[in-house]
Amino acid sequence: MQNQSLPAVINRLKKEKNAIILAHVYQKGEIQDIADFIGDSLALSKKAMETSAEIIVFCGVSFMAETAHILNPEKTVLLPCLDAGCGLADMATINQLKKQKEKYPEAAVVSYVNSTAEIKALSDVCCTSANALDIVTAMNQDTILFIPDKNLGSYIAEKCDKKIVLWDGYCYVHENIDPKTIKELKKQHHTAEIIVHPECPKSIRDLADFIGGTGHMSRYVKESDCTEFIVGTEDNFSYRLKKDNPNKLFYPVNTSCEGMRKSSLTDVKNALEKEQYKITIDKDIREKAYKALETMMNLS
Repeated sequence: MQNQSLPAVINRLKKEKNAIILAHVYQKGEIQDIADFIGDSLALSKKAMETSAEIIVFCGVSFMAETAHILNPEKTVLLPCLDAGCGLADMATINQLKKQKEKYPEAAVVSYVNSTAEIKALSDVCCTSANALDIVTAMNQDTILFIPDKNLGSYIAEKCDKKIVLWDGYCYVHENIDPKTIKELKKQHHTAEIIVHPECPKSIRDLADFIGGTGHMSRYVKESDCTEFIVGTEDNFSYRLKKDNPNKLFYPVNTSCEGMRKSSLTDVKNALEKEQYKITIDKDIREKAYKALETMMNLS
């Protein structure tokens, strides 16, 4: 089958199976172009709750598809590429978390949505990069065990008076951004604003004109009078920004997520055609993880 015919086949299968395709903004352009909804992971999962689709094809990484299943247990959630994982989510294990909870029994466990269902199930509440500060501030406890991203955790610690116990985890996509790259881009495009994700190390955040998750960055770019931006997050996000703001220029910083780039149009077609790979989570874990997500939604 020729590549150019795949979108047509995918659209036909969607209609036949009452399915929708969700694509994260870090997905390849060809994937974003065939998606029904494009955005960050939690926004997409919530969007799925509003549709009557019976099948959700989540073009992202595994924890995102898990979250969609947790919030939509009555629907079939498919991950097009089974080994599309997240290195950050993998940096927090159940045994590690249990030990930390024993070490800090007074702490509230706040887990970033970029975590496995099992970690969410052991947490008091989840958060996103957009609402992390609000969630941490809303907790009654003065000590917060923040999992698993140390950079986002340190960013939150800078903005609140609570004790934030940082986890030794990070997103390599943001950790690997070189300050020299941003400085060089700024020399080449001196009027460009620097926008970065809070998962970036402090050395990168300190260079930024704006810090926020992908949803906040999208809004900032749209509302800004500036017409050029250096984009400090996964390079594919620049594709989305350009699509939404055709009259503005975007300069990626040479960083990519292996897991996010695994899915292809063929994988999406196969997922719909064969209804693979179905995400399933143990009922007890799913219900506990749902409670942590529900608490987040009630607090934000």
